[in-house]
Amino acid sequence: MPTHAPHKHTLGKQERLCSRKLIDSLFKGGGSRAMSGFPLRMVYAMTERHEGEPAAQILVSVPKRCFKRAVKRNRIKRLVREAYRLNKHILADALERHEPQMSATMAFIYTDSHLHDYATVEQRVRNLLTRLSERL
Repeated sequence: MPTHAPHKHTLGKQERLCSRKLIDSLFKGGGSRAMSGFPLRMVYAMTERHEGEPAAQILVSVPKRCFKRAVKRNRIKRLVREAYRLNKHILADALERHEPQMSATMAFIYTDSHLHDYATVEQRVRNLLTRLSERL
C-alpha cells in the first residue's frame, strides 16, 4: 500500500477560475506575469491560499478572432483542460514543496489560428507548468 496519496486526475468546479474579481486581478493587477509556449500563452499570479482552496485555479480562453466557430473554440478548450488535468500534479507538487501557503491562478490563452493536435497542446501545457514550478 503506498504511503502517499496518488494524484487525483480530476478538474472540479473549485479548480476553475470563475470569480470575476479574481479574473480582473489576474489581467489588470500588477502582480501577474506571463509566459508563452506557442500556441499557448499563460498569464499567472500567485495569491495567498485560504483553507479548503485548491493549489491552482485555471481559466481557458480561445479568442473569437482566431476561430469564428464555437465548435472549434470549444474543442480547443477541451484539449487544454484535458492536458492540464493530466499534468496539474507538476505544479501542485512544487507548490506543496516550496510555497504551501500560496496558490496559483492561471489563464491559458490560445494564440494561434490553426488547430493543433492533442500531443502538441499537452506538450506545451506540460512545458508551461514545468517552467512555472521552476520559478517558485
